Parts: sequence; C-alpha cells; structure tokens
Amino acid sequence: MPNDSVLLPTALVGSYPQPEWLIDRPELVKSVVRTRTDHLWRIPKELRQQAFDDATLLAVHDQERAGLDIITDGEQSRESYSNHFAEGLDGVDVDKPGEAPNRFGKLIPVPRVYGAIKRKHPMEKHSVEVVRKNTDRKVKVTIPGPCTQAVMAQNDYYKDKEELAYAFAAVVKEEIMDAFAAGADIVQLDEPWMVSFSDQARLFGIKALNRAIEGVKPRPSCKVAVHLCLGYSHVVKNKPNRYEFFAELEDSGADQISIETAEPKLDLSSLQEIKKKDLIIGVLNLGDMKIETPEEVAERIRGALKYVSAERLVIAPDCGMKYLPRKVAFSKMKAMVDGAKIVRKELA
Repeated sequence: MPNDSVLLPTALVGSYPQPEWLIDRPELVKSVVRTRTDHLWRIPKELRQQAFDDATLLAVHDQERAGLDIITDGEQSRESYSNHFAEGLDGVDVDKPGEAPNRFGKLIPVPRVYGAIKRKHPMEKHSVEVVRKNTDRKVKVTIPGPCTQAVMAQNDYYKDKEELAYAFAAVVKEEIMDAFAAGADIVQLDEPWMVSFSDQARLFGIKALNRAIEGVKPRPSCKVAVHLCLGYSHVVKNKPNRYEFFAELEDSGADQISIETAEPKLDLSSLQEIKKKDLIIGVLNLGDMKIETPEEVAERIRGALKYVSAERLVIAPDCGMKYLPRKVAFSKMKAMVDGAKIVRKELA
C-alpha cells in the first residue's frame, strides 16, 4: 500500500467508463438517471453480478496501469451515482417515482419516500471487497450523501426535508461503517445538490452530514471525503468559477473536500477558505475530449499550490469520467498521473 506521506496522491473522483458490453452507453448519456433504469444493462439479470465484478476488475487494472495511488470500483454496477443506493432501501420507491426540481428548476423523476427508511442490505460492501482483494493500494468508495438524497426525493412520509435528511444520514452511516469494515481506506459522500440547493444545505446539510460521519472510523488512517459537483459537463454548460456552498464544510466532520477546478476554471483563491482539511482537486476538463498533456496538468496543480500546501492536496479528474469514451478517459487519467509526478519532482 502506498506510503501515507506520498505528496499529491492521485485518484478518481469515483466513476470510470463502463465497458460497452455491460451498459448501453448511447442511452446512458441521454440523462442522469435518479430511479430504476434496468433497460440500460446489456447483461441478463441473473448474470449481472458476475459482469459487474468483471468490469470492476477491468477498472482496477486500468487505474493501476495508469499509476493511480488510490483505487475505486469505478462505480461499474451503477447507472448513476445515486439511484443504486435508493434501490437498496425500504421506504423508498424507485419504480413509482415522485418528482423534484433539478438544478435548473425542471421537475424530474426522483425516488419517492413513502415510509420509514431502512437498509435492506449493504449496497457497496461487495464492491469494496472485490477491489480490496485485487489491489494493494488504498481503496476509496463513494456513497450518495444524506443532504443530496433528501433534496433529490419526493417526501411523502417525514415531517419535512430536514427530518428526511436525518433518516438518510442513519442509513448512510451504516453503509460507511460496512465499507470501512470491508477494507475501504476512504469513503466519499457525494453531495452535488449541496451546491445546487445551498439554502437547504445551510439549513440542515452539515448537521445531516455530521450525523452520518460521527463515530464511523474503525482505524485512525480511515478518511471521510465530501464531493461537491457543479454538474456533469454534458448536462451543465458554462459552469460558474466559484462554489455557492464550500467554506461551510470547513467546520464539518469530513477530512477531505472534493471539488472541480479544470472545466469551470475555478477561482483558485477560493481554496484559501478551507484551512484545516485536505482538498481533492479536479485537474482534468471532462467537457473537452482533448487529452491534456502532463505539463498542462502540472500547471493546474501549481495553480492550486499557490493557496494550499502539497501535503493537503489529492489530485483527481473533474466529475463524471464515466461519460467519456474509455480510451479518452484512460489517456486523461495517465496524463494526470504523469502531471502529478512532474510537480512531485519539483517539490522534492
């Protein structure tokens, strides 16, 4: 396993392109699904788990071949970052969905909460075990965060969205603990709708997040990250160069905060708002099919180093790598690793 002291460790945000034999990619990119979309899978249901495991091994192999320090399952068994989790919960209906506004105010199909939320079974434990058995590097897994899940649901049961968020926090906490027990080193909670619905995030998002995180770490080396997303590049154009919700996470229980910097051309001076936590910074523009050169990646890292010490930085792509062609994704990932190596040598 890589030494904890390695400067500028590299990792995916979470996802990696799934093989064409596993998922209908032309259909996948048409929308960001929130409910059950079984028709996307090319593999019969009875063979799907085996196919997911095989695809996960391919994703692990690609990450290791590119030289990443931290390995994920590439979210190979998910249609999207969130709906997979909702399918594993009692009290949540993904077959007769409700509606909620997206970041543009358009009503979209979302899970409908009709009863008390409980886990039917662990959702990501198996994926963590597969990755852990097949790499000696650090392992990260991603789980949708409680605030995003609450905002991205029709609430037909709980008193209000805040109470709903706390219900989601309870099952997320169980999931985090199972992931660490299965061998994960880092658990990342995906909270993109904290940015899109910052008023609700300020009202109850941090409280729900802290409820999910408190007391989950079985080992001092375990870390919890929170990922903030400005939207997938094939859906959101003209991303803002600042985060509407960011500095508020400084006082949360998270150890790391993950953000995009490349495509939105983020005002990197905003990184100064976080003084105590590690920052996972996206340095690959996933809205551009052009493969960055290692030097271009290195320059983006140098920009962040003006405001954050190297000891607090983790290097990653921007969000949504699963939507790229596989060859493009791998080449960008390799450029990211090589760019980080350039800067490491400069700092040595």
